[in-house]
Amino acid sequence: MTDMTEGGSPRAAELEKTSNETSPRKGQATRRGGGDPAGRGRTTIADGVVEKIAGMAARDVLGVHAMGSGLSRTFGAVRDRVPGGTKSVARGVKAEVGEVQTALDLEIVVDYGVSIKDVARAVRENVIAAVERMTGLEVVEVNIAVSDVKLPDEEDDEEPESRLQ
Repeated sequence: MTDMTEGGSPRAAELEKTSNETSPRKGQATRRGGGDPAGRGRTTIADGVVEKIAGMAARDVLGVHAMGSGLSRTFGAVRDRVPGGTKSVARGVKAEVGEVQTALDLEIVVDYGVSIKDVARAVRENVIAAVERMTGLEVVEVNIAVSDVKLPDEEDDEEPESRLQ
């Protein structure tokens, strides 16, 4: 049996003193849960997001004239001219996005006179760097299909002549 005085048991007084020293004071944040806050939850990235990033990165490469096949560029040019229509930066890009990896297929048109091999290498490097930096996903492959060569004397499919005068 322990001696009880006015302040209660000696053990209770000791616990109260210890808990007051370790508990957060007013104005301090209470840490809840465990681990890094950035690791609490999951981030998903849509295919379209990766496609836009890859499309912008591919267009930045010197020698890339356009993205997509002739038909998709023609429809895209018409859609771009419609009031309220937006330019599709993802044209010519298809992405498959998993939880930690992505694979990309690009269809490009190159300018006449450039080395297709060098342009394809530069596109791969630029796309991989941009996608991995912005999304944190590992890019496992970038397949490039060159669908056309833009000749110096050819008219652009993307800018159809207006029939209005």
